[in-house]
Amino acid sequence: MKKRISPLLFLLLLTFGASAQTMGLLQADSTNVDGYVLFMPNSYTKTYLIDKCGRKINEWPATYRPGNSVYLLEDGTLLRTGNVMNPAFSAGGSGGYIEKVSWTGQILWSYEVSDATRLQHHDVYPMPNGNVLVLLFEKKTLTEAFDAGLDTIFPGTEFFTEKIIELQPVGIDSAITVWEWSVWDHLIQQHNASKLNFSVVQSHPELVHINYNISSTSSNPDWIHLNAVTYNPSLDQIMLCSRFFSEFWIIDHSTTSATAAGHTGGIYGKGGDLLYRWGNPSTYNRGTAADQKLYGPHAAHWIPDSLNDGGAVMVFNNGTGRPGGNFSTVEVIHLPQDSSGFYSQDTTNAFGPSLANWTYVDPAPFTFFSMNISNAQRLPHGHTLICEGSSGSFFEIDSIGNTVWEYKNPVNQNGPATQGNTIFINQVFRSLFYAPDYPAFQIHPPIAGLPIEINPIPSPCSMNTGLENLSVTNFNLFPNPSTGIINLSGDGIHSTGRITIFNTEGKLVYSSNVESNAKHFSINTILPNGFYCLVYSDKNKYQQIKFIIQE
Repeated sequence: MKKRISPLLFLLLLTFGASAQTMGLLQADSTNVDGYVLFMPNSYTKTYLIDKCGRKINEWPATYRPGNSVYLLEDGTLLRTGNVMNPAFSAGGSGGYIEKVSWTGQILWSYEVSDATRLQHHDVYPMPNGNVLVLLFEKKTLTEAFDAGLDTIFPGTEFFTEKIIELQPVGIDSAITVWEWSVWDHLIQQHNASKLNFSVVQSHPELVHINYNISSTSSNPDWIHLNAVTYNPSLDQIMLCSRFFSEFWIIDHSTTSATAAGHTGGIYGKGGDLLYRWGNPSTYNRGTAADQKLYGPHAAHWIPDSLNDGGAVMVFNNGTGRPGGNFSTVEVIHLPQDSSGFYSQDTTNAFGPSLANWTYVDPAPFTFFSMNISNAQRLPHGHTLICEGSSGSFFEIDSIGNTVWEYKNPVNQNGPATQGNTIFINQVFRSLFYAPDYPAFQIHPPIAGLPIEINPIPSPCSMNTGLENLSVTNFNLFPNPSTGIINLSGDGIHSTGRITIFNTEGKLVYSSNVESNAKHFSINTILPNGFYCLVYSDKNKYQQIKFIIQE
């Protein structure tokens, strides 16, 4: 666990005593207090959204504890997972339940992926088309595993493979699987020459070595342990992160399910084989322990193009088993990729680069260590938000590594704890930052309440930006009902503004910038009959109006 004494904490300690501030907001440098942070405590059944002053913006109760990821979608809907405690799977990160929840807590859609042979675990990911990518454990018998070339020294009684499915939500509690990919279709081994997947591992880095790290001393069926799935729409590629292989993988999503089970086809010509992998070349026999770069990593993902290091991969390198001692780092890797999305790689060496292009190492390395969970996220201005998951600590560093913000999750298995007490069992799988101009906040302007913890200490923190302090503008919408053409009239419309329209399900159906200062603004919505909500917002003003389309 990393320990810091911040300027704000120092002020509070002087005022209230050395044992007062133990959780919640610990540091908030005045020039870095903007945006909002979403997190779901591992041991509790609520999800929280806070501002950078540590004040609660919203909370969403749930039936289940996490299973494990959560996202705030652009329409203000929460996509999250739950752990149904499936007795058929004892692996870490188990889940089984997925739901979409409105800003006010109404369950809009739910779906269970949990039975005797498969289980959602760790992560899901919201696709741009409204579908959901899901990580699955899929159980195999030992007979099936040995037929796939598993070394018979394995002492377990069952074996798990990893699978990804893409779900299209249907109604309020159904879904259709529209695409799938399984590790089981892309195995290689050098143990049993009678099997079809027998070959030289070193010659096939695009395949997964079923006997990597298999021994006679571990009966753990969870031999890969994927913990993250994310999607790049411009490349139509999916990234996966493996804790036990200590690397991240990239595969093609442009395939059909049938093509994804093979080795040819798709945009990149390799079917469902790995397009790229990085972190531990010994997994495909092109390196030794000395070449390993990642140790039990989590949350590998592409950095958005608009941010510093855009297009590169950021990963939380937990550091479990790192030579020289256990400490965590954050790595950024620039991929050896051409403009079409193909990765360069030769026939003998490991995938490049040989080193990460950027690494955050704490000045006192061994004070920063999370043996599991955790994530990091690149922010505007070159900053990085880091979730040290095992201690429930989130901190933001600037471009040169200075800590400018810090927060400690004040929620344990019993709910919010009392300020001043020592907090335990407050682990957090991930924390996610959302900027003040994120579309969800145009529909639901953030209104700051009190801090989450009980008996919070008054703080001098104030937000730099956000919608919570916007004044309400005043304009008229006509005609209402409308046949499709909507007119806005009033003094509050400015060229810095943005118009968005949402249907009754909270789905964004129209978005446009205001092109010029005017007291009158017309738009042709081309929307079907129904009830809608129009939201106008700019840097200083906000207004929403409900209206009807009726042709």
